[in-house]
Amino acid sequence: MNSINNVEYLKNLVESKYKVNKTEVIDQYQMSFEVDKDEVHRLLTELKLEGWKQLSYLSAIDWLEDNEFELVYILFNWDRPVHIQIRARLDRENPVMNSILPIFPGCKYYEREAHEFFGIKFPGNPDYEKQLVLEEWDDMPPLRKDFDPQAYSDKKFPVRKYSNDFVELNNQESKKEKRENRYKKILNVGKRGRK
Repeated sequence: MNSINNVEYLKNLVESKYKVNKTEVIDQYQMSFEVDKDEVHRLLTELKLEGWKQLSYLSAIDWLEDNEFELVYILFNWDRPVHIQIRARLDRENPVMNSILPIFPGCKYYEREAHEFFGIKFPGNPDYEKQLVLEEWDDMPPLRKDFDPQAYSDKKFPVRKYSNDFVELNNQESKKEKRENRYKKILNVGKRGRK
């Protein structure tokens, strides 16, 4: 079956059984379906039974203006080579999504990462609160758009003042003059040929 038929098959499969808020055919190998968060588990289960057995990735997008996060699950089927994005919006003030661990056991670390970087909770995953990358992190999740890296840095690290003319030579003579002379010779070679 060719990829165009795969896209049509997938579109019919999903749209005939689920309330889809938005469908997007990205290209002949990628499709995206936005559904309500209550539909995600049922849809992922059906897609897995239909051959989309590989959870390639799970991440989130912070839509600060909308006060929402968007979870993005990316699935792949080796028999029908089409990547599927299943997207669902969550309230940013209380971002909670039940874990998909019973459907895709490999999501364990993806959910931990989404919790660590965005603050999304995944009840049902016993390890989602364990730190994965950011050891001893004690501030708001750093991939939220309202995270201020400058304020964090100012709070955590001593302020350093640098002058523009600061040069550390480690008791060596400056090589600046030698570099400038070499550069002049290089420019002259192009004008007059080699000496």
